[in-house]
Amino acid sequence: MNFEQARSNMVEQQIRTWEVLDQAVLDLLYAVPREDFVPPPYRTLAFADMEIPIGEGEKMMAPKLEARIVQAVAPRKSERVLEVGTGSGYLTALLAHRAAHVHSVEIRPALAAFGRANLERHGADNVTPEIGDAARGWPTRAPYDVIVLTGSTPVLPKALLEQLSPGGRLFAVVGEAPVMVARLVTCSAPGALRSVELFDTLLAPLANAEQPPRFIF
Repeated sequence: MNFEQARSNMVEQQIRTWEVLDQAVLDLLYAVPREDFVPPPYRTLAFADMEIPIGEGEKMMAPKLEARIVQAVAPRKSERVLEVGTGSGYLTALLAHRAAHVHSVEIRPALAAFGRANLERHGADNVTPEIGDAARGWPTRAPYDVIVLTGSTPVLPKALLEQLSPGGRLFAVVGEAPVMVARLVTCSAPGALRSVELFDTLLAPLANAEQPPRFIF
């Protein structure tokens, strides 16, 4: 398989056509070899417009969604990122290329080991991988300039919003199947939040995601 041709096809046919127009993000997709973060049995599918199984019942997001996330949160070299859900480590690596430091928290130890090994092989030395449950916040490293949730959540936890620095951005897919929306929340000052809906999508939920109140009859 010609990985370079497949990578170029992915960028030009999937990602650029899905409103990812930031050239720095497009260049990043060439710089970070996605195939190196995919389990070996699925390596030839690394550039396909699909989710890829990575074990523990989890999947890598489709590449166009990962690119839209990086474009939406636009990390800067001076900023600290919290990633909720390390998974394969590919999105972690993309964020790490743009940010000062990424704190990536994975609840499943086997996946955390898989993602850490991928990141070490890639040479991502500005990532702190941790094992734990950050679905409702990770206060030990707060505040953050960027927060990214790699699974959906029915509601946005207040604790995560409170861990955003002034000027910070949070990306999350919010809702429950079949209705979910990608949302970007910007913090202009403590307690002052602005939310923008970016696009409709579907994403598997985070483990232990916060649930809305339910009526009990």
